[in-house]
Amino acid sequence: VQLQACGGGLVQAGGSLRLSCAASGRTFSSYAVAWFRRALGKEREFVAGINWSGSSTRYADSVKGRFTISRDNAENTVYLQMSSLKPEDTAVYHCAVGRSRIIYSSVSQYDYWGQGTLVTVSS
Repeated sequence: VQLQACGGGLVQAGGSLRLSCAASGRTFSSYAVAWFRRALGKEREFVAGINWSGSSTRYADSVKGRFTISRDNAENTVYLQMSSLKPEDTAVYHCAVGRSRIIYSSVSQYDYWGQGTLVTVSS
């Protein structure tokens, strides 16, 4: 499967961005999808995940209440709506398709990764 993430950019603290991840080449709707991020000098971390149908979501504590993940299986696209952005949200954000319908927070449970989109939040 090929994943194309976009929507990153430069935004001031308190602002919003919406990331998109478009998938092709696989039955996208059968698998959980997640967003991860990697800040400079840090490990990649789980941000948010959504199960195959969109009926269940999961968030890292650091983004809970500020970020919303959603999916449109008809369009093979997953979104990450980010609000109340903070400088510590600055990172390269990657979408990933999992091995099953269930959301996992571990990198090892995701086989397909997009190239990443850079989000920079200025203070």
